[in-house]
Amino acid sequence: MGDWKTTDGLPRRRRHRALSPWREHLRDTFWFAPTAALFLVFVVWSAATAADDAILTALRDAGDEDAVSDLLGIAEDAKTVVTTISAAMMTFIGVVFSISLVAVQMAAGQFSPRVVRIFVRSRITKATFAVFLATFVQSLLVLTSYDSQRDPALVASIPLVQSVLTLILVGLSVVLFVMYVNSTLRLMRVAHVVDLITREALRVVANMPLDVSAEKPAGIGTGPDTSTAPHPDLGPETARIAHHGRAGVLRDVDIARLVRMARQNGVVLRLVPRIGDFVVPGTPVFAVHGGPATKGLRALSFQVSVGAERTFHQDLGFGLRQLSDIALRALSPAVNDPTTAVQAVDRIVQFLSSVAQRPLGALLHRDRQGTVRLVQPVPDWTELVDLAFTEIRGCAVASPQVTRRLLAGLDDLLGAVPEDRRAPLVRHRTLLTQAVERTVPEAADRAFALHPDRQGIG
Repeated sequence: MGDWKTTDGLPRRRRHRALSPWREHLRDTFWFAPTAALFLVFVVWSAATAADDAILTALRDAGDEDAVSDLLGIAEDAKTVVTTISAAMMTFIGVVFSISLVAVQMAAGQFSPRVVRIFVRSRITKATFAVFLATFVQSLLVLTSYDSQRDPALVASIPLVQSVLTLILVGLSVVLFVMYVNSTLRLMRVAHVVDLITREALRVVANMPLDVSAEKPAGIGTGPDTSTAPHPDLGPETARIAHHGRAGVLRDVDIARLVRMARQNGVVLRLVPRIGDFVVPGTPVFAVHGGPATKGLRALSFQVSVGAERTFHQDLGFGLRQLSDIALRALSPAVNDPTTAVQAVDRIVQFLSSVAQRPLGALLHRDRQGTVRLVQPVPDWTELVDLAFTEIRGCAVASPQVTRRLLAGLDDLLGAVPEDRRAPLVRHRTLLTQAVERTVPEAADRAFALHPDRQGIG
C-alpha cells in the first residue's frame, strides 16, 4: 500500500480497498478455495474436451486413420491410470486430512485453541485440498469421455488431452502433498506458530494509517461509551447508529465504504466499540458528528462484520492475546513448559518494540481531500502493555526462567520507548519483583529469579 498526499502536504496511507474485508473473510473460510477449484476444473475439462474433439476432427479431415488408431491406443493405456487415480484419490484425501486434523488438535491443545485459525487460513492447506478434489473430479470426468467404440473410423471421442491434464494434476498433487506435510509438521512447532502469529500482528501495525491521534477523542475508551461531549476535531455528536444484526465479536468494518458514506453526507463517523469487542443487537456501533443522521446513514450498521471469533484484519491487540494465551498454557501445571512461555515472551517484546514509537489511541481515516471521516478506536500503549504482561506475570512467579526473560524484555522496552511511555513498564517490573520476593523464600533463589536474561536460563 503506497502513500498519497492530502491538501496539507502530509503523507497519508492509502485507504483500505472496499473489498478487503471480504477478502479477509474468505481467507477465514475453508470452502471457497475447493469450490473455486471444482468450478475451474469443469472449465478446464470443457476446454480439454474441445481440444480433443478438434484433434480428432483434424486427423479425420486429413484422412490419417493410422494416427487416430495410435491415439486411441494411447488413450486406452491412459485409461488404466486414470481409473486407478479415480479409485485412490478420495481415499487418499480422507486419510491425509484425518491425520492432519489430529495433528492440528494436538497443536491446539498444546498451544491455544486459537491456533486452529492458522490451519484454516493456510494457503498451502487450501491449495492442497482444492487440487486433490480437482484431480478426483477430473478423473471422473475423463472416464465419462471414453467411447466404447474401438473402430478408429467410428470412435466419437479420444480423451487424450484430458488424460494428460489428469496426469499433470496428479503430479501437482504429489508436490503439494509434500509441501502440505511439511507445513503441518511446522504447525506443531511452537517457534513456527508464534512466528506466524507475530508476522500477522506486525502486518496489522504496518497497515495502520500513518495519521493516528495520540489522544483519544471524547468517548473513546475500553468500556461502554456513554459520552456525548463534543470534540473540536469531530464536531458535536448528533446521532448514534445501533447494531441490528446478530450478536458476536466485531471483526472489522468496511473502512473505504464508511469513509465514502461519511463524505457524501458531510459528517464524521466514530466507531463506538473497538474491533474485538462483543456486540449485541441495540449496541451503539457508530456515533455521527458534525451533521444529522440522514436516511443514507441508516445503512451504516450493515458495514460492520460480526462473527464468532476475532480476526487479525483490523484487530491490533489480537496478536498479543494469542501470544499471551500460548504463554499461559505453557505455564499451566498441566503443561509446565516454561521454554515455550519464553518464546512467546520473545515475540511479545518484538511486537511492543514495533509500536513503541508509534502514536496510538485512535486511527483517523481521511477522504481524498484529507478530511477526517472515520475515527476508529484502538488500544493505547498502556492497554497493550497490560495485555502483554499482566496474566503472564501472575503465572510466572514460580518459574525463574520466565521471570528472568520478562525482566530482560521489560528492560529492553524501557530503553526503547519515550519517557512518557515508561510508567506501565516500570509498574509491571515492580509488581513482578515484589511477587517474586513474596513467593520465593531463599535469598539466593530470589536473586537468581530477578536477574534479567534474554534467554531465560541459557
